[in-house]
Formats: sequence, C-alpha cells, structure tokens
Amino acid sequence: MTAADLHHLWARLGRVEQRVRSAVDARCATDPQPDDPHRGLYLTPEHVERILATPATSWSGDGFTPADPGPRLQRLAEDFGLTELDVELLLVALAPDVDVRFEPLYGYLNDDVTRRRATTGLALELCGMPSAGDGRFRFTSHAPLVAGGLVEVLEPERPALSRTLRVPDRVVAHLLGHDEPEAGRLVRGGPPGELAKRLGVALDSGVRLVHLHGAEGTARVALDALSVSGRAALVVDIADLSPDSAPVLVREAALSRAGIVLGPLEKLGAERARLLRELVRSAERVPLLLHGSGSWDPAWSQRAPVSIRVAPPSAEERTQEWRRALTALAAEIPEDELAEAVGTYQLDTEAVGRATSVAVQLAAFDSRPVNADDLRAGARAQNGAGLDRLARHITPTVTWDDLVLPAPTHRQLTELAMRARHRDRVLGDWRMRPGGGRGRGVLALFAGESGTGKTMSAEVVAADLGMDLYVVDLSTVVDKYVGETEKNLERIFTEAAGVNGVLLFDEADAIFGKRSAVQDAHDRYANVESAYLLQRMETFDGIAILTTNLRANLDEAFTRRLDVIADFPMPDHEQRRALWDRCLGNSLPRADDLDLDLCAGFELSGGSIRSCTITAAYLAAEAGKPVGGEELITAIRQEYGKLGRLILDSEFHT
Repeated sequence: MTAADLHHLWARLGRVEQRVRSAVDARCATDPQPDDPHRGLYLTPEHVERILATPATSWSGDGFTPADPGPRLQRLAEDFGLTELDVELLLVALAPDVDVRFEPLYGYLNDDVTRRRATTGLALELCGMPSAGDGRFRFTSHAPLVAGGLVEVLEPERPALSRTLRVPDRVVAHLLGHDEPEAGRLVRGGPPGELAKRLGVALDSGVRLVHLHGAEGTARVALDALSVSGRAALVVDIADLSPDSAPVLVREAALSRAGIVLGPLEKLGAERARLLRELVRSAERVPLLLHGSGSWDPAWSQRAPVSIRVAPPSAEERTQEWRRALTALAAEIPEDELAEAVGTYQLDTEAVGRATSVAVQLAAFDSRPVNADDLRAGARAQNGAGLDRLARHITPTVTWDDLVLPAPTHRQLTELAMRARHRDRVLGDWRMRPGGGRGRGVLALFAGESGTGKTMSAEVVAADLGMDLYVVDLSTVVDKYVGETEKNLERIFTEAAGVNGVLLFDEADAIFGKRSAVQDAHDRYANVESAYLLQRMETFDGIAILTTNLRANLDEAFTRRLDVIADFPMPDHEQRRALWDRCLGNSLPRADDLDLDLCAGFELSGGSIRSCTITAAYLAAEAGKPVGGEELITAIRQEYGKLGRLILDSEFHT
C-alpha cells in the first residue's frame, strides 16, 4: 500500500463527506419537529452538527514508500470494469467501514438510527441520481459491483430502495492495503520452460480458460505461465470447493491480479462438478487454469478450454523443483545426493513443498542439516490414506542383505530397481517409451511357491527406491457380480495414482489365468475382467509387481507385457542353512547343540523356516533356556503338520 493510494482514497471519501453534509443540511432545513421530545429514538439536528464538527479520521502516511504504481482504487475500477458512477456508489457504501462518523449520519439520513449503512436509495441520492433512473440498475446481480463481489445488497425482502449495502471485509482490507487472500494461496511461479512461456503469451492475448493434463508437472506449468504474464497464482485444491467458492475465488483473483490454478481434476466428484461449472461461468474476466491427469469432460463447462498435454518433467526438472523448495526454506543438500534421493518420486509442486517442509522439520528435530533420508521420509508422508483402505500398507524395514536368493533372481530384482530408478531418463528424456498408449510404469512378475520370498523381495525393492509397499490381494478383489471386479480395480488404481509406492498384487492368477473359450456368461465376464486389468496395468505410471504361485497358469498375452519376470525357486541346502542362520539372528541365545546343517536338511521354504525359528524361540522362552536342537526339531514337526506333510521318524533322527 503506497501513500498515494491512501491519499487518493481519503480524498474521494472527503467528497462523499461533503455530499453527506449537504444531505444533512437539507434534511434539517425541512425537519418539521426539531424539538420533538421523543428524539431519543433518533438523532437530533444538534447531535448531527456535533458529529459534523468532529474532525475526519486522519492518516499521516508515515512508514510508506512514496513510489506510486497508480491509485489502488483506480486499479480496482479497471480490473472489475467499473464506471465512475460505480466507484462513487462503492465509496458511499464503504464510508462507514473506514470512518465511524458515517454510521450515525447514515442512520439520520435513513430516518432510522439502527440502519447505520447506506441503502440503495441513499446511495443514489448522495450520488445525485434519481431513484427511478438507470442508476438503480447498478445494483442488479449482473452489474459489476454485485457480480464482482465488491458490494452486497442485503435484505432482499425490503423494497429495492430500502435494501442495505455492504462492502465485504476483504474488499475493505484490499482498499486499505492489506493483501492477505481470503481463499486459496498466492504463489509466484519460477523460471519458465518453453511450454510455460508459450502459455503465458496466450494468457496475455486473452485466453482465459486452460486445461493442462498429464501425469505430473501440470501445476508447475500453470504457475510459471501466470508468472510469464505478470500474474501471481491463486492456488486452490479442488477438494476445497464449496457452494460459495466461485464468487469468492473470482473476486480474490481480480483483487490480487492473479490467475486461478485449480486441481487436480481427478478428484472431481459429481457434486464438485456442479461447483466447477459455476466457477467456470463466473471466471470470465480472470485466467482459470485447471490441471489434472485426465481428459476434459465437456459436461464441466459450456466454454471450451484450451486443452494442453503436459509431458512429464525430466529428472533434472524434477530435481530443480525440489531445489527451489529447499531454497525457499533456507535448506541445502549436495546436488548429486538430492538427485539420487528424489529421482523416483512423482510429486506435484505443492506436494514437493510439503515434503521439503517435513524434511526440514525432521532435521531440525535432530539439530542437523537436511539429508536424503529426510527427503525420502517427507515424500512418503505425502501418500494419501485412500489406498490404505484398499491395500495392506507396509513400511519397508528390510534391505538387500536380508535376502537369501539365487544369483539369477537377485539380478532380476536389481534390474527391477534399476528400471524404476531410471525410467524418467530412458522413457522421458531419451524417448524410449513404447507406443500403444502405454504408461511410464514398470511391471514385474514374481513367480514361485508360497514362502519363497516374493513379498519380502518386493519390500526390499521398495526400500531401495525409498517408497512404501502396498499389498493388494487380488483374490479378494474379484467379485461374483458383473462389473464389480472392474470397479474394485479402478478404485485401487485411482488411489495408487496419487501414491509414491510400490503396488504388489498378490495371487495374480485369480484374474490373469489363461483366457478360456467363451461357453457361458461366466467365461465371457471372466475374460473381460482379465482384459480390463491388463489394459489398466499397461497405462499405469507407477511400479507394479504381481505374484503368482504357478507361472504356467498366466496368459501369454499378459506375460509379454512384463518388464521383469523373477522366478523364486525353493531354496537349496546351502540357501536353507543361510536362511536358518539369518532368521535366528544375533540376539537370540543359541545352545551348543544347535545344528544348522541338520535344520537345512529339511526341505522348507524361507517363510516356513522363519515360522519355525519363531516357534522355537517361544519354546525356549517358556523353558527358560537358549534355543537348541530340541526346540528346533519340535518347531519343524509342527510346521510339517501345518503343511500337511508326512512326518517320518527316520527323517527327524528319532
């Protein structure tokens, strides 16, 4: 707020005061009963004279810079399309909110001391307009003052000339120099890319409705394009839309000389679609940039937007986004460490800001600089809770050192992590993305018997990528009712799109079994479910792993589309010995008679070995002694019983 702005506003209000004085003089001259004893219910002429004799509220201008980009009131008139009469009417309505003397004066002129604001009739009178002239139509719902939210016409049940006028607090605050937005957040864009530059030029040329769609980076393009056109961005989450949002957001954008950035559109439900239509209808004078991952639905608006597909940002652009967020919080991290820490995360601009804030707070808690682990923790904290209701959420606690697998399987797992880590560079920067509408995701299949380490391996891959693991049991997703399986799958993929995690589909052969010849309705819809999931997996932009106990059961059309297939065989003798040693750990006390070679002789999977060591630990704890051969043999017998295996005494050396 500059000195010129306030001087200009006070000068204009001074003119309103002169007109009020003239109106009071005229009213006093025609008062038939100046000595009425019941004047306690209203103001006497003498009281009015005392009010008029009180000096006006003054303003010194101390502490403000003399630079004047133009009076704020004048800019307001330009931005909202106000005529000179509109400005005068606005000032009449504004006066009681900035100078308390106007309250009793308006009460006097209204002949009702309880009505301390201007009415439409009084405003027209003070502006020298006839009550039955065209001026009264400056207060209709489509007139700039009302449509722009600058003036509210209250008490609609009263006659038109008796309705009270009120200037919203946000408009009063703006005219007095306070620019804190009432809705949304004001954000400034950063250095623009080529697409943002072109879009900024389009905004300057009059484009007002834009739809940006793509997997990620759409919000950043919107912010940078508005910056190119000299505007701030009023950022609004679509979940915050309410029935009263449209006029408030449009007014806020016009007051701030900003554009509205709204999204993500994929969160738009049926109720909010109606609110979006209202916002698009209202935002004809301000830029409205909508962003999301999907296509534009014509039902959202009668106005056709400029629809632009945004390519996913490169690895370098994504790193720079994090760098800007860290710099804004006065935090630093080496460039190579930053690139390695955040390279696998797909987060929009707002989520990156929140993630870096979490990282800085974690580092501050330990009184140390921000490191890569803090950034990973901040990124994982941005995962929504929606997928938690549909899948089992696992926070990885294992590493590569915890795996005991054959060398070929280990190589396949490292290849999966490598593909996930470098997919942006290979598929994006180097344009090696396959055609057919396939996404930028990485698909893998883990095949092997139960307990051979498939889920644990997925957890290790997730840990290596700094992500969480979400396990979906496909056997529980399949529904006997037609179409319900697809709906269940769509909910999972929709929620997974907003999560930086590894998605593990367990029991994939529940859906991906070999497609059969259609002999009845059941076969036809089973094939539809398989085809739907196959198509959805191809367009998925995340990291998905499917597990199966029998690889031969899977349809070849599905296995052709996989990036990595890892086979998990039953462990051999050497691997079983390593598993027994690993599962017993270093903290568990061991008896001298504990024979790992004997234990390794039993053909058990890693999961069964883990179960045996836990059972043996409980037996040793009950007996109050270290774990020995007796406890382990007893645990193995119990495990054989659970597996339905034949128990031979000779095999157990008894």
